[in-house]
Amino acid sequence: MGQIPRSRRAQIQREAAFIRMRGQREGFPLDRIVTALRGIFPELSPLEAWRLALGWSRNQTIAQVADLYIADGLRPPALSAAMLCRFEHGPDRPGPEYATMLARAYGAHLDQLGLRPRCVCGHGYGELRYGQPYEAHPGWAPVLLPGVELMTTSSGLPAVRESLRLALLDAPYGGPVVVELAEAAVEHYALNYSRHAPALLFDEVHGARGLLGDALASPVAPVTGNDLRRAAGWLSALLGNLAYHLADHSGARAHFAIAVSLGERVGDARLTAWGLGAQSMVARARLDLPAALAYAQAGLERASGPLVRAQLLGWAVLPSLAQLGQAAEAERVLSEATSTLAADPAGGAPGRFGFDAPELDLHESEAWLALGRTDRAAARTEASAAGCVLLTPGWAAATIVLAQTEAPARPGDAAARALDVLERIPPDRLRSTTRDRLRALVATLDSTDTAVVRDLHERVRILPPPIDVYGRGTTA
Repeated sequence: MGQIPRSRRAQIQREAAFIRMRGQREGFPLDRIVTALRGIFPELSPLEAWRLALGWSRNQTIAQVADLYIADGLRPPALSAAMLCRFEHGPDRPGPEYATMLARAYGAHLDQLGLRPRCVCGHGYGELRYGQPYEAHPGWAPVLLPGVELMTTSSGLPAVRESLRLALLDAPYGGPVVVELAEAAVEHYALNYSRHAPALLFDEVHGARGLLGDALASPVAPVTGNDLRRAAGWLSALLGNLAYHLADHSGARAHFAIAVSLGERVGDARLTAWGLGAQSMVARARLDLPAALAYAQAGLERASGPLVRAQLLGWAVLPSLAQLGQAAEAERVLSEATSTLAADPAGGAPGRFGFDAPELDLHESEAWLALGRTDRAAARTEASAAGCVLLTPGWAAATIVLAQTEAPARPGDAAARALDVLERIPPDRLRSTTRDRLRALVATLDSTDTAVVRDLHERVRILPPPIDVYGRGTTA
């Protein structure tokens, strides 16, 4: 990083203090203040931006690091203000020990401080992130005990498909064990849907569904055959959702159609209702709003139980009515969805086929945006983001929608919030729906010409597509 003139550095420190105080007054999380600082002052390194967001001098940082060493029963290090200055401005970088202690002092991840070490393959080495579980290098797993490896969900994905294949080798015409393995595969993929990049999970689900083809074509017992068709239907529903999140709407349409067909064939009302809701989602994406509403209402007619009914109302009927401009009917449906979800004994269910209050809050906020009621959208989006696990796709979606609500009055804050998502979510894990929300935000900010907005424009412009020109899922 080039040298910053003394006068410019003094100006940055003064303005950074003002930005920090304003952020604290408005209740912004620390990482959002950091994003704002780096958007306004691109010459700041991540390490310096975090210190300024905390309002600490270098000597205060050194004292905090020393306290951590003492708390760990260690002698304080010989860290000095001059060393920290070189760490912040380059070319020196802190070693692994100093990097970890700085991250602990700031309450940040090494990635956020720009201190994650790199190996020759370009990936970061595994390290203990402050407040987060251990993340290993993608090429190997950490050893806990001699001969025992920590299994990750990514390495577990092929194992699920392999178990199903082994069951079919033993019983090629199907049977109770094959049915159990197929249902277990559906459950695993649905519950872990948000933990994987869509392209990776698509390949696994596609492979698992393909294994059932020969068994379905064989003269199996009627009950077993219906159970296998039901599992194939739910796998098709997963494939449709994954195709949709990869921006393959025509593929999604085909997968959802077979899911609905199999649901009707075996009498699975929940699968049929969910599949029709998903078809409504695809119809909205291609702007066929009458068809979207028809699919949504057909799904609602088949919904059984409060949770499924709340899901169809909030996920399918409400967005269709809002985009058609039917405000009064949308408000009635929203009220019914809220009360119906509250009537569910569990208050929601996890996984791809589940539904809960944060998801309903997201659909409500986007409905208000579609109806031009930004004031009502903001509160619901904040509730949605607060109810999501940090860095999950649901959190990313809610955060971008929250930025959309901020854009008219506070374009800089909206752009900084969106940039924070792009900093923290790898491109291969950004669903097409979140990319669409980003593009809508950029369009809203089009009349604002500031550094942070220009940065957002460029970051969105250069995002790799979910699927490249060769039909392969793109990666970070």
